[in-house]
Amino acid sequence: MARDRAVRKKAFVDKTAAEVADLVGCGVLFSGNAFSAVTLVKGTPEPDGAEPFSGADGTALRNSLTALGYAPEDWNALLSCDAEGVPLDPAVFVRAIAVLDPATLVICDEPAADLVREAFAADLAQLPDFDAAMLVPGTLAQVRGIRMLNLGGFADALGDNHSKQIMWHRLKKLPPLGEPY
Repeated sequence: MARDRAVRKKAFVDKTAAEVADLVGCGVLFSGNAFSAVTLVKGTPEPDGAEPFSGADGTALRNSLTALGYAPEDWNALLSCDAEGVPLDPAVFVRAIAVLDPATLVICDEPAADLVREAFAADLAQLPDFDAAMLVPGTLAQVRGIRMLNLGGFADALGDNHSKQIMWHRLKKLPPLGEPY
């Protein structure tokens, strides 16, 4: 019984690793734990070419998630663009989200929000709330079973206390969901 579980777990990990490797080949840049409930996405690469969210914005977001009750390792991240800043193809982006399968998608800036709007346009158009359908910053949207929240310029807000308070207020809309049973 335990051996069967270990074999299934290894097959699941191998499948995810192959899917992530395929997406990396398409220019997708990832960081963090691929099996996490929260995916962070932004539309600009790190200035030094480092992993996504390895700068001050990533530190602040990880600290915020921990303060909300998420486990410190319960996040992953990807860029909505390649290393040169060219936006990903919407179909590739949707595939990346499907591979990561987050419960929560935190959209950190407008370039990322633009790609999410394009990639999930048909789903967003079905939402009854106009602000949610447009991913207006601070408005929570539920799409394909994923909570989506556009923070609306998280990195830019870090230099201003009032803007940081707005970001914290928005992030508090995303408490951990807990077990589904």
